Amino acid sequence: MNTQTPIQIIAKNRKARHDYFIEDTYEAGIVLVGTEVKSLRRNKASLKESFADFKDGELYVYQMHISPYEQGNIFNVDPLRTRKLLLHKRELSRLYGLKQREGYTLVPLSLYFKNGKVKVELALAKGKKQYDKRDSIAKRDADRRIRRQIRR
Repeated sequence: MNTQTPIQIIAKNRKARHDYFIEDTYEAGIVLVGTEVKSLRRNKASLKESFADFKDGELYVYQMHISPYEQGNIFNVDPLRTRKLLLHKRELSRLYGLKQREGYTLVPLSLYFKNGKVKVELALAKGKKQYDKRDSIAKRDADRRIRRQIRR
């Protein structure tokens, strides 16, 4: 019996794949409060400028925007607050070691519900230079032209 877990995408960071070479991806849990989860159920999140970093041996995500819940009152929190990410200890130590290498950063690629829990797809990435970005765009355009010619 194939029991695939339904995944509901909340937000994607489309700019990340343009700005970085993605080396590896990880699935992490995230610590949220109740009104944030309600807001995420309405797809009110943005990963545009977000990144992850270590603080006191734990991994946190910064600049992830989760809009305040409209029906929330005093329980609403700061939309850009720092949120803790949950990973296994061996994954954390591996990421910490890789992050110390020159040029690597941790970037959230997507935010989604999996089995009713909010998960973050986190990427170990290396920044692209301007010429790399232009090269990627040129390659994508060439592939698009080739596919268009094949269809004709």
